[in-house]
Amino acid sequence: MSRLWPQTLFGRMVLVLLGGFSLAQVLNIAIHLGDRDRFFYQASAARGAQRVADLVRMLDALGPAQRAQVAARLDLPQLQISLDNTAPAADRPGPSEPAAAFRRLLQRYLGRDRQLRVEAGTAAGAPQLTVHTRLADGTWAGFHTTLSREGFGRPYRPWSKLMLLLVAVVVVSLLAVRWVTRPLHVLSSAAEALGEDINRPPLAETGPVEVRRAAHAFNTMQARLARYIEDRTRILAAMSHDLKTPITRLRLRLELLEDSALKDKFVRDLDEMEAMVGATLDFMRGVEQAGSPQPVDVMALLESLQADAEEMGNPVGIEGGVSRAYAGNPQTLKRCIGNLVDNAVNYGKRATIAVADEGECLSIRVRDEGPGIPLEELERVFDPFYRLEGSRNRASGGTGLGLAIARNIARTHGGELTLRNVAGGLEALLTLPWNGHGRTPPRTT
Repeated sequence: MSRLWPQTLFGRMVLVLLGGFSLAQVLNIAIHLGDRDRFFYQASAARGAQRVADLVRMLDALGPAQRAQVAARLDLPQLQISLDNTAPAADRPGPSEPAAAFRRLLQRYLGRDRQLRVEAGTAAGAPQLTVHTRLADGTWAGFHTTLSREGFGRPYRPWSKLMLLLVAVVVVSLLAVRWVTRPLHVLSSAAEALGEDINRPPLAETGPVEVRRAAHAFNTMQARLARYIEDRTRILAAMSHDLKTPITRLRLRLELLEDSALKDKFVRDLDEMEAMVGATLDFMRGVEQAGSPQPVDVMALLESLQADAEEMGNPVGIEGGVSRAYAGNPQTLKRCIGNLVDNAVNYGKRATIAVADEGECLSIRVRDEGPGIPLEELERVFDPFYRLEGSRNRASGGTGLGLAIARNIARTHGGELTLRNVAGGLEALLTLPWNGHGRTPPRTT
């Protein structure tokens, strides 16, 4: 049942509106048809009673011979007259409502002192009434009338009108619901874009009061987040600048040390401190906006990373390819993929880059031949400064910011970076949406 229920607010509102209106219209037409049937029955009964009353008055004024002639001429399929002069049986106890109603109509036309016997029945689905009444000279006359079935069937026009109303309501409902839900769509799109560009233009605070309040709250939140990131970046930049000064002084003072072993230890510590400061600044830069997108030749970027790695003696292979450029920041994308390649060659002997155009997104897979990562650590390794022990050698270098920087860069481009263990190593999957910016890049031979 949950599969049939729409998952979007737009679909649910349309379904509720259409369902409620359709049910109301069906009930309305059912009631209308019931009232219509009663109206036609009453109208047909009134015409039949008026006809019988007119014949009774005519027969009252005629003699026996003339009555027979008139009865023979007026004997029709819908109104049969009998002059058998036989007194009918008394009314059955509790006569049916149609018979009682027809009797009241005859009494209205002929007077309440007129002796009447009325019985109701049906034939071929049509209501029939049998009336016996005493004429002015004391004889009895019988009338057997069949009420007209005209109008009792289910007409076509109300149902055709219902279909036209449903079509009109579908169109109006779609427009109305779209008008109501559009601010939510705009708000959700803005929330998604906020992760890519914290400095995006604020939402327009227009529309109903509730929409204006939601847009104002979102703009306020965006402004606070932008100030927070800006303040944090400024503080860290200032700290890094302040740290570089004492690090430089310490390097100068190291030259005065005569103990070479102790000097080497200080140098290693200072190198590690300087690397941590630089990595922290790189991490903060990854959070900031990288400027307007530029067409990036993905294959050329990967080939340059491959050449750089092979110059350092690290084997890197490339599989697959793409024929269109990606709109992004070339420097940050190179750093993102470069961090993944560095991790692969440092901890997994060699790196293999598989690139593919998957229609809506560009996928880049970097696989290594290392021991992999425990399942419970696959997400934790993206935490800043978090490092694995055992499977990843701490002495090999790094500050635990490489994957965090890579994921930040991927997310600022609207993409995602995930890790998973595969046969024979670890695979990093980078997915980047094309966003309609892909085009065939110029290639040099």
